[in-house]
Amino acid sequence: MSPIKVLLVDDSPIALELLQRLLRSSSEVEVVGTARNGREALALMPQADPSVICTDLHMSPIDGLELTKEVMAKFPRPILVISNSVQEDDTRNIFGLLQAGAVDIFPKPASGDYTEYERVKDRLLAKIHMLSQVKVKARTAATSVTSQSAGANGHDASTLRAIAIGASTGGPQAIHKILTALPQDLSVPIICAQHIGDGFLTGLISWLKEDSKLNVKVAQIGETPEPKTVYFAPERAHLEFDAEGKFIYSNFTAATGTCPSIDALFRSVARVYGRSSASLLLTGAGTDGVAGTEAIANAGGLTIAQDQSSCLVFGMSKLAIATGSVKHILSLSEIAPFLLSKINSSVRSA
Repeated sequence: MSPIKVLLVDDSPIALELLQRLLRSSSEVEVVGTARNGREALALMPQADPSVICTDLHMSPIDGLELTKEVMAKFPRPILVISNSVQEDDTRNIFGLLQAGAVDIFPKPASGDYTEYERVKDRLLAKIHMLSQVKVKARTAATSVTSQSAGANGHDASTLRAIAIGASTGGPQAIHKILTALPQDLSVPIICAQHIGDGFLTGLISWLKEDSKLNVKVAQIGETPEPKTVYFAPERAHLEFDAEGKFIYSNFTAATGTCPSIDALFRSVARVYGRSSASLLLTGAGTDGVAGTEAIANAGGLTIAQDQSSCLVFGMSKLAIATGSVKHILSLSEIAPFLLSKINSSVRSA
């Protein structure tokens, strides 16, 4: 199997050298070029022909955002933003890169110590491998809703009281598109578990809050979900409910898999809201959310998965669909209108 061709873009000579050293220690990756800014990177593109571009945010001339726009217009490639920019303004800019076409973000070690880079080697290589399989091209939204039966337990729209969303790679962009299409007076709460690098959740929430009409926040222990509000699981804990329907955190361990766990959230939503729940499994790799979707279906809730054509990574939703527990398979552009139709049905039936 041919190695994955990677172009590295960073204005820090130290970071550039450490990343080269790290990636060149793997036979799975070939560093085909390095650049100190977006202008140099664009000049290298025709000859280097990388499979994946790894770029920092702050560079001149041509920063990470402008580079992303140019690449997506002229040389569409999966772009991974590797940055330690965790200030609010910087993280908002990073999510602007995602909106411009970058696929994912990865936290750069804060120090220039190679041992810090070695600690993230396996995760970075896994991320690059996953991105190398992403097809970044214009996607045509489906014109009709595709549904498949989830079994005998059909959902009654008149009972919808909570929507749970799970996402991984490509999730911030997908969630942004959904939330910005929902009205300010949304009559149900939305609870999200998004796999994201440490230090970037605050920026994600700021970006979503700025562009949507809903209140977006990190769920706090002891809170009861309220309408018009979008709650996110914290970065380093799972989000669940206690017996009274209030938020609690549960500790992450290696045995519980990814954090925050989509499965943990969906199972807890199924337990508390039952037939009054809806789950939405979006783009991302892995198995997280598959068992949770089954739990929602078994409780009689509404189960939705993003379709292949609109997923950046058709992994979690693909596996959930394969179990037969997904009731509706929708393109990204269909999801918000579909949810509103179900919520409005609930209001009319109440």
